[in-house]
Amino acid sequence: MEEEIFKEPDTDEGFKKLISNFTAEKQGRLLALKNGSLSRDKFLDEVKDYIRVSMGIGGDGADRLLVRFEEYVFGYSRLSELIDDPDVSDIRVVRHDVIRVKKRGKRVNTDIAFADEKEYRQFVEYVAMKNQANISNLNAISRFTDADSHPDFILRFTVSMPLVNSNNSPYLCIRKVPKKFPLLSDLVEQEMLSMETAQMLVSRFRESSILICGGNSSGKTTLLNALKESLPDDVAVLVAQQADELTSRLHPDTMFMHSLPAGGENKVNYDLKNISIAGLTMDVDYFIIGEVKGAEALYLLNAACTGQVCAATIHSTSAQRATDKLVDYAMYESRYARNELMRMMDCFGTVVFMKDYKVNEVYSCTGWNEDRKEIEYERIL
Repeated sequence: MEEEIFKEPDTDEGFKKLISNFTAEKQGRLLALKNGSLSRDKFLDEVKDYIRVSMGIGGDGADRLLVRFEEYVFGYSRLSELIDDPDVSDIRVVRHDVIRVKKRGKRVNTDIAFADEKEYRQFVEYVAMKNQANISNLNAISRFTDADSHPDFILRFTVSMPLVNSNNSPYLCIRKVPKKFPLLSDLVEQEMLSMETAQMLVSRFRESSILICGGNSSGKTTLLNALKESLPDDVAVLVAQQADELTSRLHPDTMFMHSLPAGGENKVNYDLKNISIAGLTMDVDYFIIGEVKGAEALYLLNAACTGQVCAATIHSTSAQRATDKLVDYAMYESRYARNELMRMMDCFGTVVFMKDYKVNEVYSCTGWNEDRKEIEYERIL
């Protein structure tokens, strides 16, 4: 029998060909893998056969190519080491050869790059397909979440395509959210707050609503996640969020709902406003919004005023401006006068201002000042 002769592969070209074949001609096999109707082992056997038979590559070359493709499909290719790094919180791909990260709060360059623009484009298209996201011209800015691929992190993606970019390359941003988020005791050890402050916030959250504000990556969501886990087991909790950043480690009666924006061929739209309205009818003791950005603010205020204890995060440069911003958002949807909405803010008994991953200030609401027509707060930390 004549011995088979395999060619020595060009690693990058072979890899590109393999990606192109499975993301275009055999896309159905990837979708079957995603939905569980095709096992990982069977899928890899198919890939190995394709490399050997259709590409004419065997021996060590086939093994190397299979390993690289396996990492691409089940991980995130050249970005995998950045996703695995616990010190990296954010990844920004500006173009195929410019990949920057936020590491321990500081933005730095990396020495990682895609081989060329074509490989990067293929990667972006595969990431979208893997997460069943539409990145066509009808949906040139896409946001989606992968909660399954990595054992330690939930990955929140934002992709903008060249249709809306000023250059001819996609932008890809990834926010990494730890699945095993720190509890309050961990945050005390990390010096985000003192034990006394932690105990005070737990006590205040049992009694009245709380608003956590600050800038980007200041620790707002981290603190809210930890506070949520301090709630007693005999209360019902509903969490509404745009992306799955708030999760549960301990509490037995927490429901999580996320928004579903319309885009491309998808005409269905469930935004935070829709979820917040539903929350008012779901027999909830604690109502939490991951991040207030729009009209859902009105329903958060209504929930707080009708007896539910509420919590939310909001972007703000100070504690004083956070209440103004929440009311501004509520006015998008409301016929209430501004003073009426501001008066409703007295349901939020505590406002926490975060800065540089620390609890910087804490304020207690002292009530509505009728003479000055404003809500008043007293600083307690």
